[in-house]
Amino acid sequence: MAQWQYEGTTTEGEFRRGEIDGDTKDAAQQKLKQMGVSILKLKKKQKEIEIVIPGITDTVPVKNMVIFTRQMATMIDAGLPLVQALDLVGNSEPNPNLKKTILGVKSSVESGSSFSDSLKKYPKVFEELYINLVSAGEMGGILDTIMNRLAEYIEKAAETKAKVKGAMKYPVTVLVVAMSITAGLLWKVVPTFAATFRSMGRAELPAITEFVVGISNGFTAKLPFIVGGIVGSVVLYKIAMKTKQGPYIRDWMLYHGPVIGNVVRKSSVAKFTRTLGTLVSAGVPIIEALQIVGKTSGNLVVERAVDYTRAKILEGRNMTAPLMETQVFPVMVVQMIAVGEATGAMDVMLGKIADFYDSEVDEAIEGMTAMMEPIIMVVLGGIIGTVMMAMYMPIFTMGEGVK
Repeated sequence: MAQWQYEGTTTEGEFRRGEIDGDTKDAAQQKLKQMGVSILKLKKKQKEIEIVIPGITDTVPVKNMVIFTRQMATMIDAGLPLVQALDLVGNSEPNPNLKKTILGVKSSVESGSSFSDSLKKYPKVFEELYINLVSAGEMGGILDTIMNRLAEYIEKAAETKAKVKGAMKYPVTVLVVAMSITAGLLWKVVPTFAATFRSMGRAELPAITEFVVGISNGFTAKLPFIVGGIVGSVVLYKIAMKTKQGPYIRDWMLYHGPVIGNVVRKSSVAKFTRTLGTLVSAGVPIIEALQIVGKTSGNLVVERAVDYTRAKILEGRNMTAPLMETQVFPVMVVQMIAVGEATGAMDVMLGKIADFYDSEVDEAIEGMTAMMEPIIMVVLGGIIGTVMMAMYMPIFTMGEGVK
């Protein structure tokens, strides 16, 4: 469907400018007449040439989304018309992608679409949870309240995500550095020392030196196979992630892992309860809310558990029994949800669970870091210390021979 840019005046004499959808110019004119707009100018919108940079062009920083959501909440609460609020926020937005999106939403609202329907046109910026909450706010006449809740939800969800990512980055970074140093020592340093010892007539070397030199020779000889194995593993992982079961197996291993699993489980519970609580408090039906929660969970183990629960509710069962059957969520969480379901205060109970597990995530991250730091240091120090000892032992023995 083509888009048309127009200028005109309303029946009250107010000047109006924007964009409208229409297969033909006559269709666009008819829509504008139905909106009560007298057309001054109407022309087809020219197609824009976009340079798409993967991971950058379609990305909107969380901070910008929070500011946009809070500004919209404040302006709507102050009684400002939606179109005017979008115009003010859009023109003052520093992020070019979000600015273009907001102004596009404004044009869509001007052409007669609802706010939530206009947001649906930009799925890379506004996820399903955001759109459904806005729709619930529009229907309930509490859009300002919903926008404030959305801003709080985005902030807390982003904070939890950043903590988990930060916790995973540290051990991975240290492990990569340790492997790189070890590979460098075996590839370059050890062969140089070994050649020096041989040139000095050292036919026999200490046992630890012979052991390290043997590993170095094997590593150097099989380096192409090692590199090929690493590249092959990466390729196989990419292929596995495109299969139906591959992503689920990865998420299952993360969820049930011995060290990182504790952090992943608690962060997943925090996200599940916060998202569901936000939707329920906005008046979204539980069936629809669970569908959204599953899609936005970020973990296939949780998503399948939520989908199973939703299917059982559709069969006429309550919520807590299917949740318990999945064995994905802690017993305490399911019991608290049961209390909320029985008392009719599900949203309040879910919010309390989310707050509790947010603090649990912090403790889990601190515990994981405290446990992994000494292990990593001991392993890294042991590898480097062994190599250094192996290289300097012949020098000490040569010094004793000279004496």
